[in-house]
Amino acid sequence: MKAIWNGAIGFGLVNIPVKIYSATETTKLDLDMLDKSDFSNIRFKRVNENTGKEVKWENIVKGFLMDDKYIVLDEQDYAAASPEKTKILSIDQFVKESEVDSVYFETPYYLEPQKNGENAYRLLLKALEETQMVGIGTFVLRESETIGMIRPYNNDILVLNRLRFDQEIREYADLKIPAQKAPKPAELKMAVNLIKQLSQDFDPAQYKDTYSDALMKIIKQKAKGKNIKAKKAEPAKEGKVIDLMAQLKASLSNSKSKSAS
Repeated sequence: MKAIWNGAIGFGLVNIPVKIYSATETTKLDLDMLDKSDFSNIRFKRVNENTGKEVKWENIVKGFLMDDKYIVLDEQDYAAASPEKTKILSIDQFVKESEVDSVYFETPYYLEPQKNGENAYRLLLKALEETQMVGIGTFVLRESETIGMIRPYNNDILVLNRLRFDQEIREYADLKIPAQKAPKPAELKMAVNLIKQLSQDFDPAQYKDTYSDALMKIIKQKAKGKNIKAKKAEPAKEGKVIDLMAQLKASLSNSKSKSAS
């Protein structure tokens, strides 16, 4: 794995030198875009709009358009905007993880201690486990400020979860949300019973990306010249009044029969 950030965690007056690594990888199939006429690869080129010539990566810079003129930025400018945050993730507060709504969660990263930071790293990990708290702070990652939530993972490593800023969460006032009308007591009781009946400990390992596997089977079949006929999925039913009690009873009955088998 390749580190994407090199700096330190600020924990009170303690600095813990760390490196950040991506904790996830995609399981999606790598599909290329092709020209329908002859299946040639579609290439994306970085082209100068004035000359029409392709521009190499090393000759590309970034700029902000202001008053019809581009203000070009370089690495020193990014660092100068907030020099301390480019190298230090200072924990500003500790909170219960349950207080952070999942809507704010974005991307997980692994934190690896660097030389002479091992003891402080292990201390923070165990202290967070003991208090059942997580650390929240901000730092600069890839030219933008990021909120980071630091927590123990598997009692073995510190994980940094990148969070969204509150201003990034859209308002939903314009959506057609049902009025806050209380459901019928009998329906609510049955829905609660269904939830309890289906309740179990969360095991992420039981969820697999089966779609990519199924798609690969189709690719292999097509490679052998076989024609693929897809089963039609049931269309979503709209505009009909739903008998919730009937559906809940059927759901409970179906759930019980699955448990018995």
